[in-house]
Amino acid sequence: MNQLTQQVATALDRLTFWSVLDILIVAVIIYGLLSLFRGTSAFSALYGIGLLLIAVAVVNSLPGLVMLNWLLRNLLPLLSFGLIVVFQPEIRRAMERIGRVRSLLRRPLSPGDHESLERAHAEIARACRRLSERRYGALIVVERETGLHEYTDSGVQVDAVVSAELLLTLFFPNSPLHDAAVIVHGDRVVAAGCVMPLSESPLDSSMGTRHRAGLGITELTDALSIVVSEETGIISLMNNGRMVRHLDEGKLRKVLGVLCAPSSQPHWWWPRRGDAPGATAPS
Repeated sequence: MNQLTQQVATALDRLTFWSVLDILIVAVIIYGLLSLFRGTSAFSALYGIGLLLIAVAVVNSLPGLVMLNWLLRNLLPLLSFGLIVVFQPEIRRAMERIGRVRSLLRRPLSPGDHESLERAHAEIARACRRLSERRYGALIVVERETGLHEYTDSGVQVDAVVSAELLLTLFFPNSPLHDAAVIVHGDRVVAAGCVMPLSESPLDSSMGTRHRAGLGITELTDALSIVVSEETGIISLMNNGRMVRHLDEGKLRKVLGVLCAPSSQPHWWWPRRGDAPGATAPS
């Protein structure tokens, strides 16, 4: 016990400002990586890799296992390439988040821009309410900082001012574009009939491909997606791989205003990454 106390005291004596700062930076990086992977299918793979590294350390401490040591040493370089393949979506998401620092340099919106956005949010919310009443399925993706050009190219260019009537027309069941996504940027509908990436996150059995597509685009970008269920008429909003359901016109308009505002932060009731998707909005 005395020896342990002496070792701790010696370690504390060696601590300097730079060593403490170094430890804090490493801790923040590790916490950020765990937060990035939490709630995704890659977290189990990360756990398995951690166990494998512990096993490698144990084997290296046993010099008698020459053949096994040689095999593990030669497999580790291949494992590094495998990590890039396994964690490709998470690495892309991390790089995209780092790139969002440019939003801090954006010019503030003018009063005219604010009015246009508020009008667009009101039109989207009104359209979703009417789509819900008619049981028309819909997927509306709202572009924010990350460009969605690769997805707009998969659909039909529209470039029209957002209106409830236009959205109702695009999602009318007999329309050739109603099964895919509509992308909105600012106060304009950019494209319709766009194909979105599908999420692999577990979802309730009542949710189909439209919900998976809406969730998938928010996992890869900072876009928002709004889904109106064709079966139940429930309005859901996805952000950062999380979902809030049972929104009405007023709540949807309010949340869009909060999340699309410059330097916006998730609202206090927004689910954190790692929570179960499909949370219900407060009344």
